[in-house]
Amino acid sequence: MTDDDAPDLPETARGDADADDETPAADGLDLARALMRATAGSSTRKVTRKRRRDQPPARGRVSGSHPDDRDPQLLDATLGRLVADHGWELDLRVHGVFGRWSDIVGSEIADHATPESFGEGRLVVRTDSTAWATQLRLLGPTVVRRLNEELGHGTVTAIEVLGPHGPSWKKGRLSSRDGRGPRDTYG
Repeated sequence: MTDDDAPDLPETARGDADADDETPAADGLDLARALMRATAGSSTRKVTRKRRRDQPPARGRVSGSHPDDRDPQLLDATLGRLVADHGWELDLRVHGVFGRWSDIVGSEIADHATPESFGEGRLVVRTDSTAWATQLRLLGPTVVRRLNEELGHGTVTAIEVLGPHGPSWKKGRLSSRDGRGPRDTYG
């Protein structure tokens, strides 16, 4: 603030070197009064109008008793905003299908097949026998249709059916170092 912009304060309050030594020093109350007079003349009066109850408060204004963003929010709305911001909607729906697998495909299929992963429209399902792997491959289009009803059209494009995990013949008493295994098919 320059001397030209300074409010009309007593000379001793400004600290000018040419002030009379005879004038008494301004105390805090005199300074406050002078500042109040200086700012009262330069400020413009703000006209406030009454806000209707159904209108949200203007940005940056305190709302008083009306709801605003500073109020506690419902957990559902907060989690929904978090999921939408991070783009987790599809992942949550897919994992919801994994949790309700037996309701979607039926209890008989769910007893013998479990979903393992989902990515790029491909669902990977592991079965407990080669017979169930063959059965699930035949039922693939029906299962894809049911899953798309749950997740949205075109979400699941294909099902990859894997057979059961075979035993490992790499270690043990009867293993050979460069052998090819027991020559049996698992899956």
